[in-house]
Amino acid sequence: MISEDIVTIDTNFVRPCLGASHLIIENGHAAFVDAGTNHSVPYLLKSLKQNNLDVADVSYLFITHVHLDHAGGAGKLMQYLPNAKLVIHPRGARHLQEPSRLVESAIGVYGKQVFTNLYGDITPVPLNKMIIIEDQQILKMQGRVFSCFYTEGHARHHYCIFDEAIKSVFAGDSFGVSYRELDTSCGEFIFPTTSPTQFDPIEAHKAIDQIVAYRPNVVYLTHYSRVDAIERLANDLHSSIDMFVKIAMEHKNSKHRTTAIRTAMAEYLVEALFSHKCNFTKHEINKMLAVDIKVNTMGLECWLDQSN
Repeated sequence: MISEDIVTIDTNFVRPCLGASHLIIENGHAAFVDAGTNHSVPYLLKSLKQNNLDVADVSYLFITHVHLDHAGGAGKLMQYLPNAKLVIHPRGARHLQEPSRLVESAIGVYGKQVFTNLYGDITPVPLNKMIIIEDQQILKMQGRVFSCFYTEGHARHHYCIFDEAIKSVFAGDSFGVSYRELDTSCGEFIFPTTSPTQFDPIEAHKAIDQIVAYRPNVVYLTHYSRVDAIERLANDLHSSIDMFVKIAMEHKNSKHRTTAIRTAMAEYLVEALFSHKCNFTKHEINKMLAVDIKVNTMGLECWLDQSN
C-alpha cells in the first residue's frame, strides 16, 4: 500500500519490481491501471480479495498503451470483470480487438520462444467492452474524476491519467523508468524508455511537459511505481532523451550500429548512476539494465530508419 486508496501490484514481469499494475479504490469500487501479462492476472485478482473487493466491483481497466508488458493480460483479465470497461487510446483499440499484428511485432523484438514464455496467448477484447477515449476525456468512478490525456512520444497509442482525488498522474511509460533498487541518498534515478517502434523524441519531451503541467504530487510508473521528485526527474528525462538521440545520431552510419549505440547507452547510464551515488558495480548495472538497453537501442534504430 503506497496511498490510502492506491495499491501497487507487482506483475512479476521478468523479475520482481520491474512491472507494476495499480489498483485505485473509491467507495467500494475499483479501477486497474495496466494489466501486465497473462501471468500477472492471478496477482491482480488476488489484490481485489486482499482489499475486500469483488471482481464485480471493478469499473475500469485503464490500459495506458498496448505494449504487451502493459496490455498482454488485458483480454484474460477482462474475462473475470463483468462490469468493467477497458479504457484505451483509439490507436490501440484495434490491436486489442485483433491482437495478431501486436503479437507479430513483439515476436520481432523478443523472438518466438521468449515471446511465448513471457506472454503466452493473447486474448482479444470485444469492442463493446472498451471505452475509446478522446484527448482530455473525463471519466468518473463514484464521483472520483480521471482526466485522460494523450502522450504519444513513447508510442502513438499512449495516454496518461490524472487522478484529481490525489493530484497524481499514472504515466505508463511516458515518464520513463525508475527502478527502486537504484534509489540512493540522491533520490530516485530515472531514464527514458525508447522501445520500438514509435518512439518520437519531440513528442516524448512534450509528454513530460504535459505531465509536469498538472503539478502532480507524485507520478505512478509501470516501471516501477511511485516517484516523488517530479521537477528534478523531468529535467533528468529531458537531458537523457537528448543524450539518447545524440548517441543514435553519432552512430547512425556505423558499420556495427546496434553494438555502438548499445555500448554508448550503457556507458552513459553507468556514469550517470555512479554520479547518482549508486553502489552497484558496472557489471551489476549492465546486468540489471541489459533488457532496457537492448530494447531502447532497437527503438532508437527504428526512429533513425523512419527519419531517413
